[in-house]
Amino acid sequence: MVKLRLKRCGRKQRAVYRIVAIDVRSRREGRDLRKVGFYDPIKNQTYLNVPAILYFLERGAQPTGTVYNILKKAEVFKELRPNETKFT
Repeated sequence: MVKLRLKRCGRKQRAVYRIVAIDVRSRREGRDLRKVGFYDPIKNQTYLNVPAILYFLERGAQPTGTVYNILKKAEVFKELRPNETKFT
């Protein structure tokens, strides 16, 4: 199963995160399938590759709680077809 989750980057006390599609059995810093976004919580900046995110969501990838909130704030779920919004 594939999940959309955060992968920590940056230096000590200055974390930035990549949003990646990754197998659930991989650890946080493990090899990802594809990088689909970027999130900086300090500057509150977000970059999302929306077509890649929609590609994985349409094929059953589940976002984690934090990634779900980021995608919801960016209104990515409005671009999915109505019958494919199975997330809570």
